[in-house]
Amino acid sequence: MTLTFRQVRHFIATAESGRVSAAAAALNVTQSAVTASIKALEADLGHKLFDRHSNGVTLTVDGQQFLQRARAIEASVSDAMRGPHRWGTQVDGTVDVAVSYTVAGYFLPPLLSRFWRSFPGITVRLHEFQRDAIEQSLVKGSVDAAIMLVSNLHDRRSIHSRLLLRSPRRLWTCANHPLLRKDKVTLADLAGEPYLMLTVDEAERSAMRYWQRTPHVPNVTFRTLSVEAVRSMVATGMGITILSDMVYRPWSLEGHRIDVKVLDDDVHTMDVGLAWKSKARLSPAARAFCEFVAHAYPGSEPIQFD
Repeated sequence: MTLTFRQVRHFIATAESGRVSAAAAALNVTQSAVTASIKALEADLGHKLFDRHSNGVTLTVDGQQFLQRARAIEASVSDAMRGPHRWGTQVDGTVDVAVSYTVAGYFLPPLLSRFWRSFPGITVRLHEFQRDAIEQSLVKGSVDAAIMLVSNLHDRRSIHSRLLLRSPRRLWTCANHPLLRKDKVTLADLAGEPYLMLTVDEAERSAMRYWQRTPHVPNVTFRTLSVEAVRSMVATGMGITILSDMVYRPWSLEGHRIDVKVLDDDVHTMDVGLAWKSKARLSPAARAFCEFVAHAYPGSEPIQFD
């Protein structure tokens, strides 16, 4: 196998954007370079990583599994490039970090594990809040930073943020659902289907932002705070939903398959980011945490403190 870090980066960017063209633009390379990287990677692994569609690509089951490994590779390389000299001396102290439910469950654990290995002297105290409470805690100074869904950030004057990850939203269905056989699927095609609405972390508010751009409304048959309840119900054919790739898993807890499909409509991504109070004086521990998180996602813009 001749796996290269360039192939890994091209694969991750394509998986996160759902389009080769968007991945190429984000990495400032040509589409042909990204396509060649992915084809070579699939040949080396002996597995198909993407299903190709007219409006983009979706990860196969093998692709979903490799994405976790690819992110671990990217994170390890980022740590190695940063090196032990990045902050000069060992940093000690405590940092208070606010997180949302989705971030705590589906984004944060591997990141924190790496941080604690790099900074054993720093204690991270986590506080799980809803979005409005996170913003209030940042402005009041009761927490140093937050990792949250920045696409819902309201007070952009008092709070700075830095995008870490854009997670595409796709249609979730049970295996062999008739919608999977259509060349193109739009929100109009979904309007008559039983729809399972996730409500945690303002998910319903986010969903209605793209539904309200159409003359259609979802036929909501059940609302729940539980991602796992939605996952199980979709897998058993009780309904469909639209959720982000960050919370997607191909199997329910009961072992039933969940398939995904890219929508032809413009459905915005779920954006995870780092947030901190503007003009705040961050402690060395808080600054180390923020810089570490920023370096863990090297594809986005450099972090700038006041």
